[in-house]
Amino acid sequence: MEQDSLPTDIILTHPQEHLGQIQLDWTPQPGNYLNLHGKTYAILERHHHYQYRLGGYRLHKISVYVQAAQKPQEKSWIEGRWVIGDANCRLNARSELLRCAVNPMGPCDGCRYFVGREQGSGGAGEQGSRGAGE
Repeated sequence: MEQDSLPTDIILTHPQEHLGQIQLDWTPQPGNYLNLHGKTYAILERHHHYQYRLGGYRLHKISVYVQAAQKPQEKSWIEGRWVIGDANCRLNARSELLRCAVNPMGPCDGCRYFVGREQGSGGAGEQGSRGAGE
């Protein structure tokens, strides 16, 4: 019979500390957020641990490496996943972990570096600004 959930070790990356083991009924992915003991953590890495059982290897447990974080208020759904910030900006990293290089802490709304992404155009010099006072 298949397990609905696997034991998952939660490990803080810096300083390295084992925060505990929990049962998850979902697959943690880098970029997801996890609430544990009243705190929010960003998942940075996921490791699988297998055991050999009669007939082959089976997934035994998962370890996730996390860092303390606040869940971002600005998210965009793009290419089947959530990314931090406004994905309509050309400077957006389109990442679950990093918003952009010029304004990584955000917010995107009102950012003076905002450069609009226009569909079907590849020309340079097409910049739009949502920020004030450039």
